[in-house]
This record gives sequence, C-alpha cells and structure tokens, in this order.
Amino acid sequence: MNFGYLCAVENLELLLSKYAEDDRGKVVAENLQLERPSAILIRGMVGAQASFVLCGSYLRKPRTILYVANTKEEAAYFYHNVVSLLPKSPVWFFPDSSRHPGQYNEVNSNQVLQRTETINKITGLEASKHIIVTYPEALAEKVVSPAVLNKNRINLVIRETVDVDFLIEILVEYGFANVDFVYEPGQFSVRGGIIDIFSFGNEWPYRIELFDEEIESIRTFNPMDQLSIKNIAKLSIIPNINNQFESKDRVSILKVLSEGAQIWISNEAFLLDRLQDCFEVIHQANEAFIEDEKEISKPTIVTLAEIMLDLEQYDKVYLNEAPVEFEIDREIFFDTKPQPSFNKNFSFLIEDLQRLQEQGITSYIFTDSPRQVQRFNSIFDDLEAKVLLHPVLKSIDKGFIDPHLKISCYTDHEIFQRFHKYNLRRGFTRDQAMTLKFLRELQAGDFVTHIDHGIGRYSGLEKIDINGHLQESVRLIYKNNDILYVGIQSLHKISKFVGSEGTAPALNKLGTEAWKTLKRKTKQKVKDIASELIKLYAKRKASIGHSFPPDGYLQNELEASFLYEDTPDQLKATIDVKGDMESTSPMDRLICGMLDLGKPK
Repeated sequence: MNFGYLCAVENLELLLSKYAEDDRGKVVAENLQLERPSAILIRGMVGAQASFVLCGSYLRKPRTILYVANTKEEAAYFYHNVVSLLPKSPVWFFPDSSRHPGQYNEVNSNQVLQRTETINKITGLEASKHIIVTYPEALAEKVVSPAVLNKNRINLVIRETVDVDFLIEILVEYGFANVDFVYEPGQFSVRGGIIDIFSFGNEWPYRIELFDEEIESIRTFNPMDQLSIKNIAKLSIIPNINNQFESKDRVSILKVLSEGAQIWISNEAFLLDRLQDCFEVIHQANEAFIEDEKEISKPTIVTLAEIMLDLEQYDKVYLNEAPVEFEIDREIFFDTKPQPSFNKNFSFLIEDLQRLQEQGITSYIFTDSPRQVQRFNSIFDDLEAKVLLHPVLKSIDKGFIDPHLKISCYTDHEIFQRFHKYNLRRGFTRDQAMTLKFLRELQAGDFVTHIDHGIGRYSGLEKIDINGHLQESVRLIYKNNDILYVGIQSLHKISKFVGSEGTAPALNKLGTEAWKTLKRKTKQKVKDIASELIKLYAKRKASIGHSFPPDGYLQNELEASFLYEDTPDQLKATIDVKGDMESTSPMDRLICGMLDLGKPK
C-alpha cells in the first residue's frame, strides 16, 4: 500500500471530484431554471457527507454559500470539515458576539473580531465566492450594511499619496488607539515614515512605508517578531463594526451576501425557534436597561419577519427536514449509512472493509496524523489483512458510507473512540506578542540583559532621528550613564535580567571587553563540562545492555487507541526512547512531563 503524502492528496481530490460530478450534487449546484429562487430538500445524509456535497457543489459552480448549523459546536465542526476539504478556498466562520450564544450579556472580543473580519472579506476589495458557516444566534445579530461599511472604509493603494495627519484623525475617530507598538486590533502606531495599523477586519496588522507622502510599500507583518509576512498592493481598513454604528445602519447578514448566493439550512424549524428566542432575550434586556436608565451597547437583533423576507431572495437547500414556510421544488435522497462503531476491534474493522471491498466500495481513512496511517499499515501487515485502505491526511468529524458513489469515508478517531476536536482559525492575539508584551511590562529602572552588551537598566522609549526618519527605540543605561539605543527590529536581543533575588547586579560598561570576556569564560566552562560528559557517555556506549524487539501488532493497536494524538515533541520523545530501547547500548534518558488537571471548580 502507498501511504505517501501525494497519494493522500490525490485521494482527497478524487473524492471531491466524485461529489462535484455526482448527478445528485449537480441538482444542488445548478439553478433549476425557475423564475424565482429555488428550494431543494436533501434527505438521508449522515456523518460529514453534507460537507462533501457542499464542497462538491461549490467546486462545480462557485457561488457564495451561507451554511446555517443548529448550534455553535455543530457549526464549528462543519467549518472544520470544509476547511479540511477546501484549504485554499475562502471559508469563514461567523460567530455571535457574546461569550455564551444567545445571552448577549458579555461580549467576546475574539468573536467580535471574527465577525468583523468575515464581513470585511465578503464585502471588501477582493471579489470572490465565499463559504460562510454560522448558527442561529450569530445569524440573529445584525451587521453593518454594505453601503455604510463601504462609506466608512479606508482604502489605501500603493503609489498613491496620503495625508498622514488626516489619516491619524480618521483612525482616532474610528476608535483606534495610538500606541508605541501595535499588538491587537484597534491600534495604530506612527514612527516617522512607517505607519503600523491593526485593522478590525484583518488577521495580521499592516505596515505602510512612506516616501514623503507617497505609499512606497504595504505589507502584513507579525507583531511578535516584526517580520514581514506578505507584500500587498492595497488594503482596506474598517472600524469596529460591533459598536461604531447605530441600529439604523445595521442589517441582516443575508442582505450582505452577493447576488446569486445560496443558503443551506440544517433545520429550519429549529432555526426559527432560536431566532425568536434571541429576539425575546434582547428585547427584555433592552427594556430592563431603559428602566435602569443605563446606556449599554447591545447587539441589534433581526426579527423573524426580516429573516423570512430576506430568505426569499436566495436559492435554498434544506437538510433532512422539510421547511415550514417555503415550497420545495426538488427533493433529493441520499441512501447513506453511518460509519459502524468498531469499539477498537480490528477483527471487526477488517471484516467490514473486506465486505465493502467485495461490494466494489472503495474505502478511505481520514486522519490528520501520518503516524496514525503508519500504525494502520503495520497492524494490517501483522494481521496479514488483505484490505486496501486509501488514506486522506485530513480530519472530518464523522464517517459515512455512500453506496451510490461506491465509497466509504471512515475516521480514525471513531474507529478508536478517540477525542476529536474542531479547530477554529484564530487571528493574532495579545498573548502571542511576547516580545512587545515583555517591553510594555518593563518599568523604568528594571535590569535587562542585552546579548551583545551585557547588563543595563531600562530607561523607557525614545524617538530618535535615523537617516531623516524618527524611529522608536528602547533606551538602556549602562555604567557611567552610557546610553544604548535598541531599535524595534532588535528587541529579540533584550531579555529581563534573572539573578539572585534581592541582589542588584553590577552594570556593564559599554565599549570594553568585560562582557565578551565573561561570555567567553562561560562558554569555556560549558565546553569543559561537555568534554567530561562525552568521556562518560563513551564509556557507557562501550558497555552492553538489553535490546528490546521492535513494536508488534499489540503495541501498534494500543498506541492507535490512545484518546489523544501525540504532539510533535511527544512523538519525537517516543521515537527516541524506542530507538534507545532497541539498541544494545544502555539507555541514558530522562523524560519529564506535566499533568494538567484543569482549574478547580
């Protein structure tokens, strides 16, 4: 069996092409040539098959698709499936703005940013056919109308001139904070001819370099290390759409979708019930705030009448349950079977795969771990199982069998009853900006260590003129009040001094060899210790120890059944330990780990 990466990619492409060309999927992709938007009901899909049908329909006829799941968790798993199947396509997760869906009493800033980014992408400069995955509580919240958003959008293009003072004025008006270094959305920084802006609608901040008043370059960058990510020709900056606009400027997201979009609804009756609940919750909350004479910004909710009116404008696909409000133009039936429950029983699995093989059904195994594929290979070889399994190095939430297309898609986590976690793409967060976070936490007078100049005192930030441009720099004070300026591009060379508690270190003097001499002596001591260790290891290497046999069937089956997949570091440690145990040389290794039992309730 060929379990190579290229083979896995080809298997996924083949699967998607089957659903793109499937007669049942063609009906979903193509218009029904009606004078009004069509409504299609699909019954019988199980597992992750709806993800494949949607992706196949999108590949056959690209169009904007809004998928409405029943719950946030269901939407997150569906989003994870689609991103796995179409990694290069514009797929967005559209959450609600609160920490607890439908309660609207505590805003989740990360989810607000995701909402903003999604709206920015589907209405921005880059025209494309998008896939948006959402759920009732998120659909209930209104968004800024495209007309208002475009009116308030700041578009900048390379080679055009810009008035920096006017740009700063607009950014402040939009709620952006002027800071030394940007590390989260809603911030900007001006340092001479460089302007950094972290827009509410983009995953990474922008860096604009000016030549006089002309934009010389635009690129995205990582605020942690200040390194560029990608050069771009134009950018779009938008304010925080969650609280910058009044209710009259807001509409349902259904009014934001491009013409010809298609709406997929997991369960219309459930959707309408949840929308009504959301409307009642926010209405009661607003009445309570009015009585208390409090001015608290809360999301505006779409009414059921508005939702139903907007839905009439689009083609709709309903899953499993017939809609209450709309007439069905076409019904499609998928005679799909769920993945059996194997309960870690390989004999049952092999029998099932052999039965499918006899029926002419091609079996695919989905896993995001190449190591897991190798385990399957070893187990089948040890058991001399005559089955052909096609690997796909992607994860989906649930497996299924499609007799019509003669395929079965199984997941490794269901075979072994392992935990499967969805992955929602997250933008840059403050916790990731370790270098800048460290800098902001420094207080004047703190001792720091510069890798090239030794121990000094932090004395704050200062703008200095470099080749005619003002640049923000870190000011360090050394012995005899000598001053060293460190540019932001060299922040990685500075760290907070760590020494004996309560003992102040001696400052180094700039321009002397003392620090270099200390580093040289330290390196020599390390080399001396290493030399002694090498002699000790050579002596141990010459002795003979017990050699254990390689992993067998039971070992591979046990590892494959673990609840969680190893992290890269854990996998490397395991491989190294096994290599030592199979060697005749004595093993000299210590592995330390930490058990996280979670926070006490």
